[in-house]
Amino acid sequence: MTKETYRKITGLVRKHPKRIRLLELGNRILTGAVFFSYPLFLIRLALGGHKFFWRAVFVPAVSFAAVTLFRRCVNAPRPYEKFGMPPVLKKETKGNSFPSRHVFSVFLIAMTVGYCYPVLGYFLCMAGAAMAVLRVIGGVHEVRDVVAGALLGILCGAAGFYLFV
Repeated sequence: MTKETYRKITGLVRKHPKRIRLLELGNRILTGAVFFSYPLFLIRLALGGHKFFWRAVFVPAVSFAAVTLFRRCVNAPRPYEKFGMPPVLKKETKGNSFPSRHVFSVFLIAMTVGYCYPVLGYFLCMAGAAMAVLRVIGGVHEVRDVVAGALLGILCGAAGFYLFV
């Protein structure tokens, strides 16, 4: 991404307070809804004595830890660091931009939930795509960060739930 591209993408909302509030609200709602749905899903599995419970805990936990470690090793700068312009979404984190852990987590949760409830998994993927767009427009990630996060979430879910049965 170039500075000009960053300026254009974030410029869609940067000078519009109502759009900024909508962006912040959308980011907060999507993040909260998805990350609230995962514990509810785990509770449902646990209460139902579902044999998938431990896998639904273990695969995301190991995957999340691996992506976190990878991000620390790569330590890619965030677009607002690279281009010297503040993000639209409030963020002060330095580095650790690649891949987007928010987007990774949403897609991995979608794969986890989708294993038992495919329709809900598709809805969570749509929420992940929306979150990816919001994170880029909000200036906290580049397109490559969110695409990599989505692909890694899908790959970790596919490997953990479909390849190693």
